[in-house]
Amino acid sequence: MTIAVTVCELRDDPKGFARDWEGLAEHVRASGSDVVVLPEMPFFPWFTRERRYDPATWQAAVAAHESWLARLEELAPALVIGSRPVEAGGRRLNEGFLWEPGAGYRAAHTKYYLPEEDGFWEASWYHRGDGDFTPVDAARPPLRVGVLICTELWFMQRARAYGQAGIHLLAVPRATGKPTVDKWLAGGRVAAVVAGAFCASSNHVSEDPAVDLGGLGWLVDPDGRVLAVTSRATPWVTARIDPQDAARAKATYPRYVPD
Repeated sequence: MTIAVTVCELRDDPKGFARDWEGLAEHVRASGSDVVVLPEMPFFPWFTRERRYDPATWQAAVAAHESWLARLEELAPALVIGSRPVEAGGRRLNEGFLWEPGAGYRAAHTKYYLPEEDGFWEASWYHRGDGDFTPVDAARPPLRVGVLICTELWFMQRARAYGQAGIHLLAVPRATGKPTVDKWLAGGRVAAVVAGAFCASSNHVSEDPAVDLGGLGWLVDPDGRVLAVTSRATPWVTARIDPQDAARAKATYPRYVPD
């Protein structure tokens, strides 16, 4: 059985995002998408570009994401994967999630590796997660998913551990800059090979030159072959994958080599 996976690049400004959302929803319906991967914290402009933590902005971002969760139904019957800002136990976190029609929302894990540099002052805005990278099993489509939120992609031991846990799909919600898009795609290809899994990633994009967010969503197969990429001309794309290709990849080089 093959599965249709959709990746995207969505504009970071609210008006552009609203228009992109309508286009993405139309594409998902027309393509019969089974899985949609969204960018990292997509439902609010990328707020960690500001170095100083602002409680009002944080609360607005949390509220926006909470409100937009109700609109994930517009992508049904697809499984939706993304991340959002949350508060739990007095801590601010970036939580990866899976959403399924009927089953609803499930947390995947909280972002553990946090950058701290110009445009991406994440450690100033929220706390480090608990380091639990347990895969999540989706019922429809039947799929084992590992989630690496943006910077986590570069910690390849996590991709390897996910592969050893039998994932079919490595989902990478991102917010990354224009100058580094080639580097990120290279990382996605390596992570797919390391995990022996398909790798799907989506990103914010900005048309404002002062905002460094560069788009380029991708879908890569378990041997690192690029199946699809997004662009400003095609901001959402869908390709079909066979989860059994990921299952078979686990027994081939370099995945079978013992640690």
